[in-house]
Amino acid sequence: MKRHILILFGAAIILAITLILAYPFLFPNAKVNAPQGFDGERAYRDVLTQLAFGPRLPGSAAHAQTVDWIQAELEKAGWQTSLQEVTYAGHPVRNVIGTRGAEGPSVLLGAHFDSRQVADQDPDINSRTQPVDGANDGASGVAVLLELARTLPGDLPKQITLVFFDMEDQGNLPGSDWILGSSAYAESLQTLPDKVVIVDMIGDADLNIHYERNSDADLMAEIWSVAAELGYSEQFISEHKYSIYDDHFPFIKRGIPSADLIDFDYPYWHTTGDTADKVSASSLRAVGDTLWHWLQR
Repeated sequence: MKRHILILFGAAIILAITLILAYPFLFPNAKVNAPQGFDGERAYRDVLTQLAFGPRLPGSAAHAQTVDWIQAELEKAGWQTSLQEVTYAGHPVRNVIGTRGAEGPSVLLGAHFDSRQVADQDPDINSRTQPVDGANDGASGVAVLLELARTLPGDLPKQITLVFFDMEDQGNLPGSDWILGSSAYAESLQTLPDKVVIVDMIGDADLNIHYERNSDADLMAEIWSVAAELGYSEQFISEHKYSIYDDHFPFIKRGIPSADLIDFDYPYWHTTGDTADKVSASSLRAVGDTLWHWLQR
């Protein structure tokens, strides 16, 4: 009797395993559960990955590695990718682009991946010729966009474009200027997105994102409202404070409602102190979670 029970039990296990393995073939249109929600810890690991490459200075090996890595991560998450490789204002520019979604309303989210060549704001005058790690100023925005790429539902009724801009942070240097990558991209667009959101310096452990004075008021109100609903009112402050010349400017010039999410109250901006220990997974989550829910409205 025991032998028969063991045989039946073994057969049931084999049948269960067979059904599990065959499920994708028996039901090819069934939805597979994707990772749910924005993971701040995983985004923080993306910050560490970028810093492990080294400063992402234009023309460096770390810069090239970062381009390849971003594109690979997007493709792994199921996004269509491309590179915009152009010369703009006399400088080679490599923007990484990921797109996904249906025809219809379109949203562009952007972040720059280059880090500054010199720490010209460092309190130590002897360190001002050193490159900046850019943990917050560069790597944090990239990390938020990549985690959104992994976790956003694939069936959103809108088209989403993620653009990782080159050459944002090289202004006030000989022969260079600010926001070259975003300028090259915005000027090349034949079909304009409906809205643009830029994330820059949003990983500060003491996160304070104010309304930015050049940004579209209605668009900011939408995003800040979602942040408040999610309990992030301390991080998203509904008061104007700064006017920032950032990657949203080229899109504003083209008449697109655009917003810049940036915490400019960051004491390590353009210093050698912009390192991983200044970045917080909870801050990355506050921004990423807000955008994750906003994009699904």
